[in-house]
Amino acid sequence: MTTPIRRSTKRLGLNLIALGLGACASTPQPSIPAAADSAQTIGLASAIRRSLHQGDDDLLTAGLGLPGLRQPLPPALALDGDPASTASALRRRAFYANWRGIADLASGHGLGPWSAALPPVPGVEFQAFARLPGRQQTQRVLAQIPDAYDQQQRCLVVAAASGSRGVYGAIAVAGPWALARGCAVVHTDKGAGTGVFDRSRGEGVALDGRRATEGLLEFNPGTAASAAAPRLAFKQAHGGENSEADWGRQVLQAARFGLLALNQAFPSARRFTAANTRIIAVGISNGGGAVLRAAEQDDSGLFDAVVAGEPNITAPGARPLFDYVTEAALFGPCAMAAVVAAPTLLPTPARTASAQLRCASLHAAGLLATADFAEQPKAALAEMRNSGWSDDALALTELNVAFDLWRAITATYTQAYARVGAGQPVCGYGFAVLDANGNARAATDDERRGWWSDGSGIAPTTGIGIVDALATGADPTFAGLWCARGLWQGTQVLSAQVRASIAATTATARPLSPNIFVLHGRDDAMIPIAFSSRPYVLAVRANGIAIDYQEIDHAQHFDAFLALPAMAHYQATLPHLYQTLDRAWAAVLASESKSTSKPSR
Repeated sequence: MTTPIRRSTKRLGLNLIALGLGACASTPQPSIPAAADSAQTIGLASAIRRSLHQGDDDLLTAGLGLPGLRQPLPPALALDGDPASTASALRRRAFYANWRGIADLASGHGLGPWSAALPPVPGVEFQAFARLPGRQQTQRVLAQIPDAYDQQQRCLVVAAASGSRGVYGAIAVAGPWALARGCAVVHTDKGAGTGVFDRSRGEGVALDGRRATEGLLEFNPGTAASAAAPRLAFKQAHGGENSEADWGRQVLQAARFGLLALNQAFPSARRFTAANTRIIAVGISNGGGAVLRAAEQDDSGLFDAVVAGEPNITAPGARPLFDYVTEAALFGPCAMAAVVAAPTLLPTPARTASAQLRCASLHAAGLLATADFAEQPKAALAEMRNSGWSDDALALTELNVAFDLWRAITATYTQAYARVGAGQPVCGYGFAVLDANGNARAATDDERRGWWSDGSGIAPTTGIGIVDALATGADPTFAGLWCARGLWQGTQVLSAQVRASIAATTATARPLSPNIFVLHGRDDAMIPIAFSSRPYVLAVRANGIAIDYQEIDHAQHFDAFLALPAMAHYQATLPHLYQTLDRAWAAVLASESKSTSKPSR
């Protein structure tokens, strides 16, 4: 068994820092090699943008507070004026969209101890584009350092964005817990994000969030502008580099950027390093998978603890996301008619009609033997059960069908795993603003302006829809989904490429970081626990490595959906995540208290 590097013993160094803070400002510091934590060695692709956030423009809610986040309409965008005010308005909208997309803001318990109020946290942000060695595409990294940063405890929380979201996509995950206790937070979009590129205009997103056609952009696929093709490109889908395989390295890169930002924020203090700064990585969903992958690659001992909620993680031999999502996208619309005692979001006539169409398509393709609609939904449901879906997860089939979630993931990941550019749609999938008839059209100025702040990084989002060139017949989405399923099952030319990309995202189940925590809701229908956390935890323990694991009753994947009346009996996951961060912090302190010396670095 490989012994993980245990670098959680920082008590001695931290105590020395506490004793010496008064002298740091006036005492010359030892010379430090320039390459130790420089922008060049970290891999920054842009200059660092520093911005101050005080008063009604803080680090936690951009001045909105809990009342502002609960407002049904987002804050206005600055349509005109100077660039600074426009960037500030975009940032505020990004906070609004990401808080509402992740957290249960409606109930009195969805944010645990912060359900009553989110206190303003003034401070400074450092933001840059970073690029991994050998890669063309960048990730966006952003460090938040509160004015009340506690140099005596020296802590840094590394937050990986949920789903395909932009750099603020984990603000609700890490912000309340970390910023309120005086820790810095460094965020990463992990090579996904909302830097939508408009191919018809050759226009993307600059570092400050504004639309631009020149300079370094968050994403530029390098294709010539063409007014005849009003198509849009997303970095995760069209980056051509299977960024998911790099999520772990991107989280590690973000951690190093966070240390660099701390050194720039406190230039007269003792240099911030992994040896004298407590570092915890946290993420949920795709962000949870990213921090676990980072823990497996943490051979330099950056992290003291890693907390992953409902992680999209694939253990060796387990079903990967693309396998079970393409299966669910095909069978779910038929199976939902047989699911009982489940939340209902569709009117009964619409549910029945949708199920009939999909059941008929499955039968015509030879995937269901019976032609009798009275039996077809039961057969589709049995197919999913037989492949490992639990009844708890299947209970939310209609939710995923109603919001088209499985098809949304299929359309994006088909392109990502095929590693093709924006001009080479696989299975007919593309992205564009759609007119009333579902045809691609050019976006307006107002629409484009809000893509970075309001989007989720995956279509459908902010008026951007899925273009399905294979759509035909009474069940128009079936052909594209059947094509994508064929990529996994090996019936197309691109199948080998797709399977190789998926294999590159498979975890080793050998985390090197100490203090690994995983929590997951038993009712998760997007990243079912049976395909992700359970097999991963079993594999980690089989490798002789300790891991703290918690399954949460009556918890599903999306806290934001709890505002729907049909979801009232589910509980929020974020309060459990905050409690787990408390336990992770306690574990780090306990490890330090048991140590008598620091390991060599």
